[in-house]
Amino acid sequence: MAQPPNITRQPAPGAGVSLNRALSKLGLCSRKQAELLIAEGRVRVGGKVVRDPSLRVDLSRDRITVDGEHVVAGAKIYLMVNKPRGLVTTRDDPQGRGTVYDCLIGLDLPFVSPVGRLDKASEGLLLMTNDTRWANGLLDPASHVDKTYHVQIGAVPDEAMLARFREGVAVDGELLTASSIDVLRSGGRTAWLEIVLDEGRNRQIRRLLGAFDIEVLRLVRVAIGGLLLGELAKGQARHLTAEELALLANSGLR
Repeated sequence: MAQPPNITRQPAPGAGVSLNRALSKLGLCSRKQAELLIAEGRVRVGGKVVRDPSLRVDLSRDRITVDGEHVVAGAKIYLMVNKPRGLVTTRDDPQGRGTVYDCLIGLDLPFVSPVGRLDKASEGLLLMTNDTRWANGLLDPASHVDKTYHVQIGAVPDEAMLARFREGVAVDGELLTASSIDVLRSGGRTAWLEIVLDEGRNRQIRRLLGAFDIEVLRLVRVAIGGLLLGELAKGQARHLTAEELALLANSGLR
């Protein structure tokens, strides 16, 4: 019996997601890497080569292949990483610096992306996943998931200074505040603060303290919601448990 012809459906304008984003959502690679694959003619949609990364596709209906292999969503992966200071939170770095993906070397994983960022000089708890919906929910300001940091500063603040920190300050048109700021310990000319944020502005803690000419010596993220960094060694990664995923859900994650 003759086979039906291969009919390529053209997605309606605005429907679905862009092709480069689709490859990322399926866990194959980053959007930037997807753009390279598409430009090289290695990606087909409905059997036809596509070179436009902005083409809208429907993940539930369109057959997408890369180098002839059908791309399908893999199992969802949720990782905790103890990011060391000095690594950047990107897949590839034009300057050749180490990245958080160095912490995943030797692990048999599909493509995963960081959930938010820790800058090069910061360290501690970083989540990585191939579940973009889960990541977006965690990052959504409406979720108000607390992030807790232990911060060493080059000063010993008194109560008046802490009160000024808590009131916040306008920097570059943004009001920078924290949910709470408390002294953990102090000695000599330095102190460790515990700072809790319920939003994620760029370099928020460094900018907040810098507005008061306070030097940040170390910045370590120790918790996200009810999820604690715990005893995970620096530079190591592990899968989150079902109980830990539930902790994040109970922390406000949608």
